Amino acid sequence: MSSLALWSVIDVVLLIAGLAIYLFIVGTQLKKVAADLEESADLVWQIQKDAEAIEPGLTSINTTGRVVAGALPLLYGMGEGIVVGATFNHDEHVSEGVARPAMGVRRTRLMEAVGADVD
Repeated sequence: MSSLALWSVIDVVLLIAGLAIYLFIVGTQLKKVAADLEESADLVWQIQKDAEAIEPGLTSINTTGRVVAGALPLLYGMGEGIVVGATFNHDEHVSEGVARPAMGVRRTRLMEAVGADVD
């Protein structure tokens, strides 16, 4: 056997070994993906099962939502009517200085309980 034939056989063997390693790696990754997809499918089926229990109540929720949505323009109009009659002036209610309690400064024992010096 000549050296050219020997190197050709070595190249073919290395090519087949490389392809085998590549296919092993791809197969391993595909098995992981398949396991994740199976778990995801189980979660989707569980969500569908839970949604089927909710579905009958949706008609009631939608009916209530339509009633509330229908009442919003009326409520908005009533609110606008109330606001038009209000004449609040913020400056009249602002007092001079800081408001103090009638009994003076109140001491708390909370800081003493945690060991802080409150003098």
